This record gives sequence, structure tokens and C-alpha cells, in this order.
Amino acid sequence: MKTINEMEITFKALSVNEGFARALVAAFCVQANPSLDEITDIKTAVSEAVTNAVVHAYPLGDGDITIKIKLYSCGVYIDICDNGIGIEDFEKAREPFYTSKPDEERSGMGFTVMESFMDEVELKRNGKNGLIVHMEKIFKGVSEDAVGM
Repeated sequence: MKTINEMEITFKALSVNEGFARALVAAFCVQANPSLDEITDIKTAVSEAVTNAVVHAYPLGDGDITIKIKLYSCGVYIDICDNGIGIEDFEKAREPFYTSKPDEERSGMGFTVMESFMDEVELKRNGKNGLIVHMEKIFKGVSEDAVGM
């Protein structure tokens, strides 16, 4: 499978950058001609991943978020990376309604939302403490066998 294009960008983990990340990833993916629904799904999943990093990765202050994208004619790989405090228990974090901040207005649905809009969501450790949320989206009309993603 041949890569059409790829990109990497790093920005501050600030809530004002969530909309920027959404728009950036959507604009980048448009060159592969996904459907409007697929772009909306990608924007929603990226929004959730970036928001999770902003809210949970750096509770003591400032940090960075890196987005890495590999775009193919049949889909996209997106990694949202931080170097924050990490997640101890990936399975627990993926449970619907689980939140590590129950005193705040958090629904605990971030990973559930990502999983419902993307074809694949995987959590990986980024170094000692950080997190990588790896997401894949296969564009409509392309069979998984043909994709090889």
C-alpha cells in the first residue's frame, strides 16, 4: 500500500488547539477524497483524542501533543501522541463512563466515541509515561482485504 502523503505537527496541549487539530487533520485527509461522513468521523475521533491529552496527560502544567498522519488512497493512520503522565490500565480507561476525574464534568466516553467512529483504535505507551492513541479509518468502498491496513 503506497502512502499518498504524511505529516507530523506538534503543538501545545491547550484546549484552544483542539479545534485547530480537528480542522488540520480534516483538511489534510481531503486529498484522498473521503466522504463527508468519513471526514466527520475522523474530526470527531481526533477531537476526542486531543481533548483527552489536554485534560488528562498534563495535570501539573504544560506539555505538547504531536499528531502524525499517514494518508493512503484507501484510508488513514493517525497517531495522537503525548509525553504526559500516561494511563496505568488501558482496559479500565476504555470502559464506557470511566473517568479519572470524577469531580469534573467528564463523561468518560472519549475512547468509546473514538472506537465508534474509527475502524481501529489502539493505545500504546509513548516512552516511559506518555500515550499514543493510534487510529485507523478505511475509506468507504475499499474492502479490508484490498487495503492491507
